[in-house]
Amino acid sequence: MRFWDSSAIVPLLTGQPASEAALQLMATDEAVAAWWGTETECVSAISRLERSGSLTSIEVTDALTRLDTLASSWQEVQPAPTVRRIANRLLRVHQLRAGDAFQLAAATLMADANPATVSFITCDVRLAEAARREGFPVLVPGATG
Repeated sequence: MRFWDSSAIVPLLTGQPASEAALQLMATDEAVAAWWGTETECVSAISRLERSGSLTSIEVTDALTRLDTLASSWQEVQPAPTVRRIANRLLRVHQLRAGDAFQLAAATLMADANPATVSFITCDVRLAEAARREGFPVLVPGATG
């Protein structure tokens, strides 16, 4: 199983530079784990793309439908005091925003504190670096090198 950050899920739903690579990763392991707030983060990103004119209303409807389908099948890490404690520690150690700390904390909880056992998928450079430093194998769709 792989833990997917919302920045890697959005390319699965909309035409982004990382879309093809994200779809290829999904094809190799369709078991998706995500944080409880990921669906809302994805709706936020899709809405920003619509407001900026990058997506039409039809594309938004299609993306939200794909999100509903994906979210109904992923394993979701629920909000819990343990996730909050881990996120608070991560904020003290890494340069992360609160939402990213929750993503990484949820992955840590899912990995049962053994990050080497779960791949962390993200398109966020700062979050990828923090996940690597925490011991996760990190996959960045579309990254080269």
